[in-house]
Amino acid sequence: MPELRPKIKKLYYSIGEVSKLTNLKAYVLRYWETEFAQLSPPKNRAGNRTYRQRDIDIVIKIRNLLYDKKYTIEGAKIFLTKNSDPNKNQIKQSDDSIRLKKQNIIKIQSELKKILEIISK
Repeated sequence: MPELRPKIKKLYYSIGEVSKLTNLKAYVLRYWETEFAQLSPPKNRAGNRTYRQRDIDIVIKIRNLLYDKKYTIEGAKIFLTKNSDPNKNQIKQSDDSIRLKKQNIIKIQSELKKILEIISK
């Protein structure tokens, strides 16, 4: 899939510009805002959506999940939620590591008790 990055770097993009950049209709973008918590572009004083580069990146990611990888909206929500915080993976790995170490300690403790029983006879 070709990279859908804007050629001109701007701070804010209108919904029309994002629509053209991503080949999506404006109503699709508005609908996705109601479905995906990660996509919530701020509005200016006039009430117009002002998409930042990170908002466009999220739109591209959602588009890829729904159109290219054929995820359902629910599936894409779950995927984005699980992969939105890179530290979550590290925390889960740490929890798993701690759990494994605890199991090993309990096993060693049990073996030491058996050895102690044999010695004390």
